[in-house]
Amino acid sequence: MPRGSDFSPAQSPSLEAPAGPATWRPDTLLVRGGLARTGLNETSEALFLNSGYVYPNAEEAEAAFDGTLERYVYSRFRNPTISVFEERLAALEGAPVCKATASGMAAVTSALLCQVRAGDRVVAARDLFGSCSWVIGDLLAQYGVKAEFVDTENLDAWAQALAKPTRAVFLETPSNPTLRIVDLKGVCDLAHAAGATVVVDNAFATPLLQRPRDFGADVVVHSATKWIDGQGRCLGGAVLCDEAFNETYLGPFLRHTGPCLAPFNAWVMLKGLETLSLRINRHSATALTLAGLIEGHPAVARALYPGLASHPRHALAQSQMKAGGGVIALSLKGGRASAYRFLNALSIVDISNNLGDAKSLACHPWTTTHQRLSPEEKLIQGIDEGLIRFSVGLEDPEDLAADIGAALDAAGR
Repeated sequence: MPRGSDFSPAQSPSLEAPAGPATWRPDTLLVRGGLARTGLNETSEALFLNSGYVYPNAEEAEAAFDGTLERYVYSRFRNPTISVFEERLAALEGAPVCKATASGMAAVTSALLCQVRAGDRVVAARDLFGSCSWVIGDLLAQYGVKAEFVDTENLDAWAQALAKPTRAVFLETPSNPTLRIVDLKGVCDLAHAAGATVVVDNAFATPLLQRPRDFGADVVVHSATKWIDGQGRCLGGAVLCDEAFNETYLGPFLRHTGPCLAPFNAWVMLKGLETLSLRINRHSATALTLAGLIEGHPAVARALYPGLASHPRHALAQSQMKAGGGVIALSLKGGRASAYRFLNALSIVDISNNLGDAKSLACHPWTTTHQRLSPEEKLIQGIDEGLIRFSVGLEDPEDLAADIGAALDAAGR
């Protein structure tokens, strides 16, 4: 949001000398970062849908494969359209390297699986998207990797878990769906002392609201399907890291296993990035307004939003994020019955397990996104049967307020 009510205002433009890409501000990078035109000088980024490339002679083909000549070889490895998306996102996130993947979960799985070996240990936050929990707790276990899940917001619990050597740490902040906030610097310091690589899922915040590498994170992953695309059009993901991690672990893994992003999807994501600042500011501003209205309704047991002063870690969120983002969690007093009445009474907001769309979306995590967790695990994560995850869209805030207000009234009957 234009940095909500307790964030400093944006500075006024000044007539300085033109800056180069290295000093461009985020809004400029969103439109022009990584831009590479063909000889036709097109205004929009070119879309390269080809899978392969040809060589003028056999000697150049050999040089391309032995690494003495850097050029495009195969779109599973590199593609011009994907390269522009990767360079633009890397500049925004402040990372030397970005590697695009077919989905957010492909990014999460690649960032972890590329670096762990049998006998290694992974420590993760307990509050995670359901598929992330499965990858860490179930998939990695099949390869002899031990996992320990810790109380997400308890730094002492992190310290205890990281008192032993650890290969990797994984967390998301804000968490899905209850918007818990992790102390990034505190966990990164503990993790590095344990010899661990810190992987942070930054999908909820986007690079515009939070840059985990600024707090010590080593690897950042995104589900570009969410806010980066922003219009529910296609899937995509990204892993951001330094050169050493890419050369040693990530690059070879991606090259040989192939969870690559499709060129068309990369082109769509580029168009999404061009408007990300406009959208995320509007999402955040509307979310802050709606969260304030929601928490005062008699049918609501609790409303969770990082931008609210009532959020348990509001101060920490302010120190790590530029705004609260576009997701609100609300728990209704009447449990599942009230949650269903609320969802079924919505007329503008759609029921969907997706988020980060121009359209407002709401879902019931207990029975959808986190259904596979046991009741005990759900409650530990703060997911009760009355919880609703609400992804705030770009509709008129007054229309959304009216729709939500009517649905809350229905929930309370």
